[in-house]
Amino acid sequence: MTVSTQGMKVNWGSRSLRASVELLSSMRFSISLLTVICIASIIGTVLKQAEPLVNYVNQFGPFWAQVFSLLSLNTVYSAWWFLLILAFLVVSTSLCIARNAPKIFADLNQLKENVREQSLKAFGHRAEAALPESPEIAARRIGQTLVQSGWKVKLQQRQTPGGNGWMVAAKKGAANKLGYIAAHSAIVLVCIGGLLDGDMIVRAQMWLHGKSTYTGGGLIADVPAQHRLSDSNPTFRANLLVAEGTQSGTAILNQPGGVLLQELPFSIELKKFIVEYYSTGMPKLFASDIIIHDKETGEQIPARVEVNHPANHRGIEIYQSSFDDGGSSVTLKAIPMAAASKPFEIQGTIGGTSQLTNGQGEGAEKLTLEYTALRVINVENFATGGSMDSGADVRKVDLHQAIDTRLGAANKTVTQKELRNVGPSVSYKLRDSAGQAREFHNYMLPVKTDQNENTPAVYLLGVRETPSAPFQYLRIPVDPEGSMETFLRLRAALANPAQRELAVRRYASLAIGRDRPELAQQLAASASRALALFAGSAADATPGGVKSTAGLQAISDFMEANVPEAERSRAGEVLVRILNGVLFELAQMTREQAGLKPLGQDDKTLGFMSQMVLSLSDAHFYPAPMAFELKDFTQVQASVFQVARAPGKTIVYLGCAFLILGVFAMLYVRERRVWVWLAPRSLAQGAPVEGASVTESAGSSQATMALSTNRKTMDGDKEFEMLKTKLLQAPL
Repeated sequence: MTVSTQGMKVNWGSRSLRASVELLSSMRFSISLLTVICIASIIGTVLKQAEPLVNYVNQFGPFWAQVFSLLSLNTVYSAWWFLLILAFLVVSTSLCIARNAPKIFADLNQLKENVREQSLKAFGHRAEAALPESPEIAARRIGQTLVQSGWKVKLQQRQTPGGNGWMVAAKKGAANKLGYIAAHSAIVLVCIGGLLDGDMIVRAQMWLHGKSTYTGGGLIADVPAQHRLSDSNPTFRANLLVAEGTQSGTAILNQPGGVLLQELPFSIELKKFIVEYYSTGMPKLFASDIIIHDKETGEQIPARVEVNHPANHRGIEIYQSSFDDGGSSVTLKAIPMAAASKPFEIQGTIGGTSQLTNGQGEGAEKLTLEYTALRVINVENFATGGSMDSGADVRKVDLHQAIDTRLGAANKTVTQKELRNVGPSVSYKLRDSAGQAREFHNYMLPVKTDQNENTPAVYLLGVRETPSAPFQYLRIPVDPEGSMETFLRLRAALANPAQRELAVRRYASLAIGRDRPELAQQLAASASRALALFAGSAADATPGGVKSTAGLQAISDFMEANVPEAERSRAGEVLVRILNGVLFELAQMTREQAGLKPLGQDDKTLGFMSQMVLSLSDAHFYPAPMAFELKDFTQVQASVFQVARAPGKTIVYLGCAFLILGVFAMLYVRERRVWVWLAPRSLAQGAPVEGASVTESAGSSQATMALSTNRKTMDGDKEFEMLKTKLLQAPL
């Protein structure tokens, strides 16, 4: 039987209705729908789903973000057009099955024993032989042989001019056609399961019961009833965040344009959240010890939820989705980055905000400090070399070494890693009165980024303008007391002209002495000029009337504007040497004023001051009047659960089983049919059979054999040769 791609032919209704029924029930229409669903699924896999609109704007631009929103490509699997295509696919495939299934089941029992003798000669696999047995004896022997080999056999006696002839019809591999029904039924079952577990029923409740999405903020308890779904909702998949020591029984369903609140027949209390890490810093284990509080019976059921090990209560699966901060409290210390700022401490809660004022009087700037994240563990790779190299040195190319680095143990990698936990960090945003915000990421502990013992550890203060940009870090060296106070004092002294002038005189007197006052005066003038440029207090202007910047960039701009190009290299070295010397004296002054020991004259101090100069230069470009250092914290973990009532899950599993069986049946089960026509053989038909008498030859038969298979394969050729030898040979 050949499965037709045409649809149902109906004899009632208008012409357009008949054409619609034929198209809807045709296999070509089902394949077209399945192709569209596959393309949509590819889009849903490549494009991140259910992200905030601003993420798409940052990544693709406002035009494509608007296109994705209009076509619901950012929520493909819950889009109305995707659900509609699924529904049409269910109907179309069901009609295809209903149209072809009766024919398939009828064909299972048909051995087609009425085939004509002349038709057997048209088959590709055919053979003829003379047998010493009578047609009836040969037919029964051949039929018995086929039955023993697992064939379904039927014998048919026919009247011929030469006597009674026998047709042996056999069939094997009927499960191939059942594979067609199983595979197509699997498509229907999977689509039905997808419709049941998708947003179709939630959308129906919104249409029929007047439910709408909620777009505001505030407490969950204050959300009106029209934005809530009852705990009898037959299908949903929502998220539930529970902090340690608290419980919640209302989950959140994300919808395009807002959220819906899903009431649960129980509440979940999080006793303890457990997270373990690999050496790479990646989480190894999420686990939540919870207590399920049944709202109807008041029963308290302890349970443990891990990734891939959900808990179940009242038909609702509780999955461990991820974890978050549950409202950790942090203590931050403000680090002044501008002369008008003063140090202070402030306490806050992750997820909360604090109001700040920068400056005094009516012109004071209002800032909002938003506490966004606390990370207790930060594992970074401090390996050197490898990716830092820019090109290959042909003198160092070693083929044996290159092969050896890629073969061997599974943990061998080309790029070596040096993983180190650098301690806690805090992330926050500073938002101005216009609503513009920058994101900051500061580490609590100093980090040593170099193996050189003379390189100081540094505090890392990160900042970025947009979420898609990487963090850029200001590196502040740690002083001998293990803090950044030397940096802060030196930065404040740079902003004080009197302190700068005192440091310049001190440097000039130490460098020249008092016996050459005219040379000391010239050195002091150069040092004062360099220090003023570095501090951003120079009165000079660059060509074009634009005031010079601060830091090393200001010195570079001054050199380009005032020194001939041929002399810049030597003059720059002298100016930078003078600047380093003055800054060192300024640092010594600030330490003396603070009652601290002066810095020693050694390589460690040289490394410290080298990094200090870079830090002071970069600090002028820090885009905030203050940075916040993490001084203390109390971590509170929160667990994110996915709660789901999925009646379609069992249907989908059944569909997957059907699909596996169907595909295996269609690919690995071959339908074969064998016919053997046995006709009486008379003397007039030819010479007697070898080894038989004339009487025996008169009772012999002429056999015509043919084999039909749904796929032409080498196995089919071998099977035909085996059957021909087995069936058409004379019995011993």
